[in-house]
Amino acid sequence: MKATKLREGIYWVGGIDWDLRNFHGYLTQRGSTYNAYLIIDEKITLIDNVKYYLWDELLARISDIIDPADIDVIIQNHVEMDHSSSLPMLAKLCPKAAIYTNSNGIKALKMHYRQEMNFTEIKSGDSISIGKRSLQFITTPMVHWPDNQFTWCPQENILFSNDAFGQHIASSERFANELPAGIVMEEAKKYYANIVLPYSKQVQKVLDAAAPLPIKMICPSHGVIWTEDNIADIISAYKDWAYNVSDQKQALVIYDSMWKSTQMMAGAIAEAFEESGIRAKLLNLQLTHISDIMTDIIDARFIAVGSPTLNSSILPTVAAFLYYLKGLSPKDRIGLAFGSYGWGGQSIPILHQILGDPKECGFEMLEPIKHQYIPSKEDLNNIKNNLIEQIKSKLEES
Repeated sequence: MKATKLREGIYWVGGIDWDLRNFHGYLTQRGSTYNAYLIIDEKITLIDNVKYYLWDELLARISDIIDPADIDVIIQNHVEMDHSSSLPMLAKLCPKAAIYTNSNGIKALKMHYRQEMNFTEIKSGDSISIGKRSLQFITTPMVHWPDNQFTWCPQENILFSNDAFGQHIASSERFANELPAGIVMEEAKKYYANIVLPYSKQVQKVLDAAAPLPIKMICPSHGVIWTEDNIADIISAYKDWAYNVSDQKQALVIYDSMWKSTQMMAGAIAEAFEESGIRAKLLNLQLTHISDIMTDIIDARFIAVGSPTLNSSILPTVAAFLYYLKGLSPKDRIGLAFGSYGWGGQSIPILHQILGDPKECGFEMLEPIKHQYIPSKEDLNNIKNNLIEQIKSKLEES
């Protein structure tokens, strides 16, 4: 296996996980990479490593350039095991190597691996010389763990960003401009929506810290590398996502149905949005994975969620989605609860409460919509027209 040259003396030596299809519950249909970077200087430096079962790939790619035992410096930007679980083997292979990370990283690595390692603690703003190059550290706590950090190489204008700006893409290509731009940006959005979104306030601080840097290359820990022709695009997208910028002309209608009554209501609700000049997308929870729905939620201002009543509550598929949604915590959305019922009708107030309660999702809410048993064409038309009036009033307010 060969290393990939990024610059003179700087190489990608990571691993490609072609088979990965699920990452913490979110679908990764394109696989992923665990990126590690080798810098050849007076002190040979390795930045991050790979998931333990790709150790042989890491070793082979490093060996394409140097003897791995000659590594002098290991930078551990993040403790999570997809980036650190080869560290115990590296520490044994390169016993002289100093391992640089922050105090949270040292504490967590000791608790993960319970192995003596040659740690050197760094703080944000600290810098080390590795020869003609230096490496500066910027701690980025809770993007997305307490130990996360950036490593900045000012001589090369390269930001080693770890999880920030990543995407789950397995490919032979190493650079974003070697793949269709739409695919790369969609995967970056999905990654943000399903991993980084709850930490958007922290991302805002990170973007401020990185703003003065004359970045010419961003090397994340997953996916492909950003270069000068697309760095502005990904940073602009991160700003929008971090500040919860959504499209007021976009709505999602998310639902599950037992006997298609709620499904019929969902269709009428989508029509109401469309006739109000708002693009609508119908998402059936039996057919659409919640991680794909979260990717759409990044852009949509209106979020309608529907469920019939089952056992005095909501359907399990809808409950699972709402629990996932609450944890990822998108802000500044307008919610709508809807559903059919036979006699109790408890699902609709439950949906309304979860979507609207500040301690839950905290959305601004439209009036809920419910219907007993099977809606007629006239019922569906009334649902549509009543919602059109609600949407009109809401748009006039804003």
